[in-house]
Amino acid sequence: MAKRDHGGNLDAAITRYGGLRSDWIDLSTGINPIPYPLPPLPPSAWTALPDQTARARLLTAARTFWNVPPEAEILPVPGASAAISQIPRLAPAGHVSIPAPTYNEHAQSFAAAGWQVIGTDAPADAMVRVHPNNPDGKLASDAPHESTLRVIDESFCDIAPDQSLIARAAEPGSLILKSFGKFWGLAGLRLGFVIGDPALLARLAEMLGPWSVGGPALEIGAVALEDTAWADQTRLRLETDAARLDGLVMASGATLVGGTSLFRLYDVADAAAWQDRLARHRIWSRVFPYNPRWLRLGLPPAEGWDRLALALA
Repeated sequence: MAKRDHGGNLDAAITRYGGLRSDWIDLSTGINPIPYPLPPLPPSAWTALPDQTARARLLTAARTFWNVPPEAEILPVPGASAAISQIPRLAPAGHVSIPAPTYNEHAQSFAAAGWQVIGTDAPADAMVRVHPNNPDGKLASDAPHESTLRVIDESFCDIAPDQSLIARAAEPGSLILKSFGKFWGLAGLRLGFVIGDPALLARLAEMLGPWSVGGPALEIGAVALEDTAWADQTRLRLETDAARLDGLVMASGATLVGGTSLFRLYDVADAAAWQDRLARHRIWSRVFPYNPRWLRLGLPPAEGWDRLALALA
């Protein structure tokens, strides 16, 4: 099986450039470098099978946080990628519109399920829109679509909740994806959500099986979603840090293409050379096989800004 192109492949950087994981700053992903502080967990979260009380609390918190329409259901999943791999099997294979460039897991999953992928915004049996898009941050149109299966991936939309298309979750055939790992910075927890058509979610739940989300994820997810003050403060900090990152990188000759406040996309003369330059300072970045000029950087942790400035000097 061909290896899929992703950020977060720090092991490859270590193999090539050396060092230990603790030596590196990984800017190849769009994960919040200052994660939500983990709350204390009851021992039962680790020792017992996930219970309905914890699940119900999480669902209530999710419905409130994302202002989910009452007609839509919510399904917690073990990371958005788990849902992405199964969603194409919810409808008979046909043509799916996934405008490129975008997050490549969607096209891979639909192709694996026998769909013909159309890389443009064209009429099709199914459609996928990443909103905001990864890697350029562009927002999807809210225009109506005639596709019978409609997927809107809002994994990065929690930085701008006013832009969410969550109202479309009430439409039959629509599914909205939410990722917990990006905005809350807890990617290792493997928690995501699919929101939308109850009939589709019932089938997806059967595919994933019982207890697909563990007790610690149920507990932590509920506490974090209920903490709206943290979310508001974090959005402001991310905007400030994204502007700071732009200042550093653009002063070194890059041009801003787009992005979100969790990741920035730059145009540079030679992205591979920039990646190599940063890697020699134990800073890992993201380049793209389809565009040799694009460099994507996430936000550094608080202790990483000086190292990044030195690497760019």
